Amino acid sequence: MLLSFALLFTDKYTDKLKPLRSLLSVLVYPIQYLVDMPTRLVQDTVDSLGSYDELLSENTIFKRQQLISNAKLLKFAALEKENIRLRALLDSSFKLGEQVLVAELISVNLAPYEHVVVVNKGSRFGVHAGQPVLDENGIVGQVTKALPLNAEIILITDPNHAIPIQVNRNGLHTIAIGSGQSNKLILPFLPNNADIVTGDLLITSGLGGVFPQGYPVAVVESFVEQPDKPFAVIEAKPTAALNTSRELLIVWSNNEVIPLGKLPSEQQSDSD
Repeated sequence: MLLSFALLFTDKYTDKLKPLRSLLSVLVYPIQYLVDMPTRLVQDTVDSLGSYDELLSENTIFKRQQLISNAKLLKFAALEKENIRLRALLDSSFKLGEQVLVAELISVNLAPYEHVVVVNKGSRFGVHAGQPVLDENGIVGQVTKALPLNAEIILITDPNHAIPIQVNRNGLHTIAIGSGQSNKLILPFLPNNADIVTGDLLITSGLGGVFPQGYPVAVVESFVEQPDKPFAVIEAKPTAALNTSRELLIVWSNNEVIPLGKLPSEQQSDSD
C-alpha cells in the first residue's frame, strides 16, 4: 500500500518514472491492440456492409434513372424524325398549292399482291373516294373507300391500279400500272421506238380528272426493246417512299372548303 502511494507520488511530482512508463506502454501496446482487435473488426465489417448496401441501392437507382433517360431520348428522337417528316409534308403542300389533309398510316393490308393501306382520316374530315394521296416525294395512290373515322388507300403499285402519266422531259403520254412489287411500276403500252430513256421523270398527266397534272410519280429504271413484239418492256421506280411513309397527304384539287362530316352517333342525336 505504501509502495503504491509512493509510486503515485513520485510519478505525479517527478519525472523519474517517465522512462519506466514509456517502456511499459511499449510492452503493453501489443496486448492492448489484440484485445481491441475483435471490436474493431466487427465495427469495420458493419461499416463495410452498410456502405456496400448503400452502393447497391444507389447503383439500382442510377440504373433505373438511366433506363428512363434512355427511353425518353428514344422518344425524343422519334418525335424529332416525325417533326421532320411533317415539315416536309407541309412544305410539299405549300409548293403544290392544293388543299390538303395530313393523315397518319394505321394499318397495312398484308394480302399478297394487294397494296392497300388505311389512314386515320375519313369522311368526317371530308375525305371521299377517288382523292389522290401523296407524300413529300410524290404520288402514293388514291382513296378507294372513306368511312367516318378512316379511309382505305390503294397504292400505285397495286396490280389493279393504273395512273395516266407523261414523261416530264418531252410530254409523252402513257399509263403506269402497278406490278405487285412495292418498288416497281410497269409501262406496258409504249412502242420500241418511244422517246423515253432511263432516268426520265414521270409525272401525272392530269388526264382522267383524278390526279392533278404535275405530281411526280416515278423514275424510269429500265427500257428493253422487244423487236418481235409491238411494245417495249419499261419499268419505273416510284418516287414516293411507299414502304416507309407514315404520314400522307390527302389532296383536294380545287379550292372548295373541306366539308366536315359527322359521326354516326352525332347524326342520330341530330335526328332525335
